[in-house]
Amino acid sequence: MPAIMEKKIEDITPYGNEKAKKEQVKDMFDNIAGTYDMLNKTLSFGVDRLWRKTMLRHLNKTGATRILDVATGTGDVAISIAKKMKKASVMAIDLSPGMLKVGAEKVKKEGLENKVTMKEEDSENLSFETGQFEAATVAFGVRNFEHLEQGLSEMHRVLQKDGRIFVLEFSKPKTFPFKQLFKLYFRYVLPAAGKLMSKDDRAYRYLFESATAFPEGDDFIKILEQVGFKNAVCKPLTFGICSLYIAKK
Repeated sequence: MPAIMEKKIEDITPYGNEKAKKEQVKDMFDNIAGTYDMLNKTLSFGVDRLWRKTMLRHLNKTGATRILDVATGTGDVAISIAKKMKKASVMAIDLSPGMLKVGAEKVKKEGLENKVTMKEEDSENLSFETGQFEAATVAFGVRNFEHLEQGLSEMHRVLQKDGRIFVLEFSKPKTFPFKQLFKLYFRYVLPAAGKLMSKDDRAYRYLFESATAFPEGDDFIKILEQVGFKNAVCKPLTFGICSLYIAKK
């Protein structure tokens, strides 16, 4: 079994230097902030937008009006929520000032400043009051937590009773040929394209390494339950390349 499979998600870092994982993640996203949106659209072939729409459809059913978007990046999920859910307000948080700056410009361009607040926050040490939000979302961000359980525990804390959490994260396809194509594309194509377009190939090598090490499916559901969530479900998307997790406080 490859060594990468034996590592815990907390041990996978972007640069492998002496800095804490969250500091490395912050540096990585600051480095690629300017090209992040273009790379996402190009390298995902737009499929990531379909995954986010699926999450938003389930979120919309809750009727939540106070929503926390964790690891918001450049704010795509937060903006989509604000557009789709007319009565909702979104607190969009991220570690990276560079990503938040790009996101704030997008929010302003869409005229959503009164509905979306962009704020620099550590997801493992949130400044918000207990029970402040009705729902929380995180798209492709939990694998970046330095301490996975701590980040999820904080999201649990700031949700009100019966509040919902929605997590989008990469998972590994199990069937031929998608299993082989996933590994080939994520391990070789993405880093090469990322290096060419963003000058930071480690960011996209880290994507493969962290996606491979992430405790997906039933393993992630167990972690959600361990930190206090209940009724957790996993919904595989696009042949299992991505999964949507939904749970209740």
